[in-house]
Amino acid sequence: MRIPFNKPYLTGDEEKYMIDALKSGQVCGNHTYCKKNLALMKEKYGYDSAFLCPSGTAALEMGVVLADLKPGDEVILPSYTFSSTVNAVVLFGGVPIFCEVDPKTMNIDYTKIEALITPKTKMIIPIDYAGVPCDIDEIMEIALRHNLIVFQDCAQSYGSYYKGVPSGKKAHIAAFSFHESKNYSAGEGGLLLNNVPEWHLRATFLQEKGTDRSLVINGQKNKYSWVDKGSSYLLSDVLAAMLYAQLEHEEEIKAKRGKLTEAYQNLFAPYAEKGIIGVFQPKEYVQLNHHAYWAVFPTVEARATFMSRLKEKEIYVYIGYMPLHSSPYGLRLGYKPESLPLTEDLSNRIVRLPFYTSMADEGLDYTIENMKKVLIEMYGF
Repeated sequence: MRIPFNKPYLTGDEEKYMIDALKSGQVCGNHTYCKKNLALMKEKYGYDSAFLCPSGTAALEMGVVLADLKPGDEVILPSYTFSSTVNAVVLFGGVPIFCEVDPKTMNIDYTKIEALITPKTKMIIPIDYAGVPCDIDEIMEIALRHNLIVFQDCAQSYGSYYKGVPSGKKAHIAAFSFHESKNYSAGEGGLLLNNVPEWHLRATFLQEKGTDRSLVINGQKNKYSWVDKGSSYLLSDVLAAMLYAQLEHEEEIKAKRGKLTEAYQNLFAPYAEKGIIGVFQPKEYVQLNHHAYWAVFPTVEARATFMSRLKEKEIYVYIGYMPLHSSPYGLRLGYKPESLPLTEDLSNRIVRLPFYTSMADEGLDYTIENMKKVLIEMYGF
C-alpha cells in the first residue's frame, strides 16, 4: 500500500456544483457560490467582513495592503512559516523581523515579541501551525500596548477554535487557505477576514482592482471609478462551487481527520512521555480542526532513519518548513542560521506525518502498524 503525504478529498458534490456554476454563465468572482460560501461562514463562524480570494497567498497580500503597510515598516513574524507569509511583507516594501517559536506548538513565541519591537514596527503576523491557533490573546495585548496591527495567518486553521472563538476572529485581520493540501479545498483558494469595521468598504475596493465597483453592484452608484490601489483578489465562482461542496461536509471531514490525530497521539505517547520524541501540545482551551500532526526526533540522524525506513514501506513523511531566516533570501536580509538557534534546531529534527481525510477510511491502520514497527526497531519498545 502506498501512503502519500497528502491526498485531496472529494465529498461527491463537487462536480455537480461546478457544472452548475459553469452553466450559470457567471463564473467570475462574487457570484452565486461565492455568496453561498460567505453566507455559510457567516452563519457558522460569524465571519462578517470576509472576502474569497484566489489563494491564501493572495489573501495575505490583500491583507497587507488593507493594513496600509508602507516601505520600511517592520513586521514581526516567525521564521518557521511558508514563504507566502513573508512574501506578502517584502512585496510591498516591508521589513521582516523574524521571531523564535514555542517548541510546544511551533507557533510564534509571544514572550519574545516585545523585545523585537522598534519605532518602525507596524504589524505582527503570527501563524497557526498545523491548525493550532497561536496565543492570540497575549499577542493582541502586546499589539494594543504598542499600537500595532495583528494579521493572523490562519492558512491551516479554518475550523479551529481558541477559547471557544473561531480562528481568526480576535486579530484585526486574518488569512485562510483552501489549497488542495488543506482540510477544505478549492484546489486553490483563500479567504481574507477583516475584523475592523471601518476597513470593510476599502477592502471591497482592493478586491475589485482598486475600483468602487461594489458600490455599483449594491446600487449606490451608476458607474464605478478607480479609487485606490488593488488587484484581482477574487475567487472564480467555479472554484467557489468546489469549496462549497467541501464546507457543506465540514463536520464529517473534521471527524474523519480527528481519527488520525487520535491514532498518532496514541502511537507517540510512550515516546513523548519518556522525552524521546516531542509532539505538539496545544493548550486545553484549543479545539483542533485536525489539519496535521508533527513529531520532533532527538537527532537529525534519528529523523533521517525514521523517514528512510518508512519510505521503504511507501509511507511518505515530510520534513516541514525550511526556516526563512536561514534561507537564501533570509541570508540576503542579514540573518544567519544562528540568529534563531531554536527554530534552526527544531526544523532540522521535525517530521510532518501523512495526513489526509480519506486515510481515516483506508490506510490509517497500515500507517500506524508500520510506524510502530520502525519506532520499536529504533528505540526497543
